[in-house]
Amino acid sequence: MTLLEKLNQADHFAEYIGAQLVEVREGYARAELTVEDRHLNGAGVCQGGVMFTLADLAFAAVANSHGILSVGVQNSISYIKSAQLGDRLSAECFEQVNHHKLPYCDVRITNQRGEVLACVTGLAYRTHQPYEFNSLM
Repeated sequence: MTLLEKLNQADHFAEYIGAQLVEVREGYARAELTVEDRHLNGAGVCQGGVMFTLADLAFAAVANSHGILSVGVQNSISYIKSAQLGDRLSAECFEQVNHHKLPYCDVRITNQRGEVLACVTGLAYRTHQPYEFNSLM
């Protein structure tokens, strides 16, 4: 099983909201989601937790891509622009520091027009447990 398949199947909450990994490379991952009625908050725009979950899925792929179980220990999100019903969101995660204990990543969430909606920073902790998969994609 590939890392992309493993995370798409194992992350039940991401699956529940419709988020899906579509690309995983060394130091990079992209997850996507289309904003539906169920994602809207009381103001009629995409709920921030939906965007955070999308970013977290991409972050998990990058952090775990080295075959060692890694878990998020600190994430920060800045919302720049609201996502609207029907928007196709893409979360691109870039590994900035491949540290043996504390890898660091940046995630950019954009819509189908390439507009930046949110920026996320993520710090993970690498455990001593292997995280097994056959390939990234």
